[in-house]
Amino acid sequence: MLDFTFTDEQELFRKTLREFCQKKIAPVLRDMEEKKRIPAEVIKGMAELGLMGITASPEFGGAGADPLLAGVAGEEIGRADITCATAVFYLVPASWGHILNTYGNREAKQKVFPSLCKGRSFLGIATTEPEVGSDLANMKTVAKRVGDEYVINGEKMYISGVREVMEQMEDGGGFLTLVKTAPEKGTRGMSFLYIPLKGTSGISHTVLEEMGRRGISTGGFKMDNVRVPASNLVGEENRGFYLAMEGFDYARAIISVACAGAAMSALEQGMEYIKQRKAFGQPIGRYEGIQFKLAEDYSKIDAARLLGYRALWMLEKEIKEKKYSRFEVSRAIAEAKMLAPQWAFETLNDVLQWYGAYGYTTECPIEAGLRGARSYMWAEGSNEIMKIIVARELLGKEFVAYR
Repeated sequence: MLDFTFTDEQELFRKTLREFCQKKIAPVLRDMEEKKRIPAEVIKGMAELGLMGITASPEFGGAGADPLLAGVAGEEIGRADITCATAVFYLVPASWGHILNTYGNREAKQKVFPSLCKGRSFLGIATTEPEVGSDLANMKTVAKRVGDEYVINGEKMYISGVREVMEQMEDGGGFLTLVKTAPEKGTRGMSFLYIPLKGTSGISHTVLEEMGRRGISTGGFKMDNVRVPASNLVGEENRGFYLAMEGFDYARAIISVACAGAAMSALEQGMEYIKQRKAFGQPIGRYEGIQFKLAEDYSKIDAARLLGYRALWMLEKEIKEKKYSRFEVSRAIAEAKMLAPQWAFETLNDVLQWYGAYGYTTECPIEAGLRGARSYMWAEGSNEIMKIIVARELLGKEFVAYR
């Protein structure tokens, strides 16, 4: 018998978080878009609620949250901030904090988590390069072990949180960075290193202008003979690719429910609007052309939300009980990540249409959400990659065309 209910603890957490998000995040969305940063008081509030470093162990200041609870937070933040900026600021350290917490050594965790959990720093992920997105086998960043250090050369691009680390967060922060430690081995020769950016010799950074999601930055950084201690290695040397795939899965699962939260919030705002706006003497909500779109979009977002929580539940069962295989979990997560951003974008676009010409102005609260949701069709794996993963698990690895 299936049980679709949350525990009392999860419901209490959701209630508390929703109150915070609606009071502190929702009212400042326009300000975030204009000033291109998340206000310090919002970050402080998130830290006080245990959201920053939510997946870190309590001994390092974290909440020790499981995937389902981390997903609840992602959904509620997505509901409050349909621009997606705050959701990204939350889910990146939540997902990759899980990887550091699981595979990092004690020294590395002590360096990162206490500051992160207090909202004084940011933890990000850096795999993408200027000419390499999903094709990680062809990335060029290399790291060479020299005594008790790694020396890194290369460049990462389209990375979330670069400006925050370099300019905004009090203690800076850094990135779990995928590097090649045995280039001749392809994906079997990659490793994960934690690289602090601010104050590290040999680092130069850039910030890009994006069409949406403006409250959090996207940028890149170059590494010219950057040196980090060998203790900054996360997991085993040459096993970084597999840890990256696990981290992406965690992030994709949260993204799916964050998209559902943002789209449902837009639908709720839109429903109120179509009850009030009149055309030809009656509210436009009475017309079937509006009602049919509403029914379709609501059902799709409801389905996306359920797929997302199923994926998070399976991920939790894999972590705690080994109930599912890594590949079963990856397929379930890819299904949710493939559909949720697409359906969220389509839903936001439909709601925007209901607002008429007003929807095409920056005064309309939905337009920033439309721009933000579009980013999730690439973030943490493009829609096309999600389709490849699902098809691979259905047909078998021998049907993967790029091998």
